[in-house]
Amino acid sequence: QVHLVESGGGLVQPGGSLRLSCAAHGNILSFYSMGWYRQAPGKQRELVASITSHGDTNYADSVKGRSSISRDNTKTTVYLQMNSLKPEDTAVYYCHADSVVTPIGDYGLDYWGKGTLVTVSS
Repeated sequence: QVHLVESGGGLVQPGGSLRLSCAAHGNILSFYSMGWYRQAPGKQRELVASITSHGDTNYADSVKGRSSISRDNTKTTVYLQMNSLKPEDTAVYYCHADSVVTPIGDYGLDYWGKGTLVTVSS
């Protein structure tokens, strides 16, 4: 089975920064795309940023310019650096990966982490 494990969440003051990490565990080689979603109470889950295996990135307008996503393909790990954090960034952040590549083939399967809470407050 494949599991995504997030880390790096916590309490941050407005204007501060943090770095989220997500490591994939299991019999996998890679994913076509990995990224981060977030969900605040009472709101729908939304894409924050994603990155493909060849480096194409996509950011939500709300975080563009102050966030940076990267990945280490050798470790099947994705990172999200967030700067200039705002209270509205408060949410549970979920790691997501899709189109898994295993030693026996490629599959259009996606996986979700259990989430890590980011709270931006003074």
